[in-house]
Amino acid sequence: MENDASPYLARLSVSLPAELLAQLDAMIAKRGLPNRSQTISELIRHELAEQSQGEIGTVIAGTITLIYRAESGRVRHALAQTQLTYLKEVISSQHVFLEDDQSLEVLLVQGPSERLQALCDDLRKVRGVQQIKLVATTALLPPLHAHGGGETPDPAPSSIEAAE
Repeated sequence: MENDASPYLARLSVSLPAELLAQLDAMIAKRGLPNRSQTISELIRHELAEQSQGEIGTVIAGTITLIYRAESGRVRHALAQTQLTYLKEVISSQHVFLEDDQSLEVLLVQGPSERLQALCDDLRKVRGVQQIKLVATTALLPPLHAHGGGETPDPAPSSIEAAE
């Protein structure tokens, strides 16, 4: 029997309790998801990323989502000071004001899992922070700059250079 599947895919047979399979199918239908395989793959990726959060030395990328009370800028200042301590790990930050003097901030982060966990712990210590969650992936951002004195790749020619 010849296998027509892509060489990058492997087949897996899973036995589930009937009720669990029914719940999975109901979730797929309710959310309009493509199929079981893609849904189960996503669930496995989430679990693997969550597991890698606890492994020392594993570099992960993800987001840290914070909800906090603004309290006339004191909290925002304390959060900014904490992020400054983790300058290598915090790639960007997006802030929006919510109702009832609350704010939502999302940090795009990448670094060793223990550093990101320490960042979350330090942010959690800021008085006024109500919720915080790290969502990680094992996929990484490409290097933006050379590290350790190495050369950066040649940038694309600017429009001025290209016109000459």
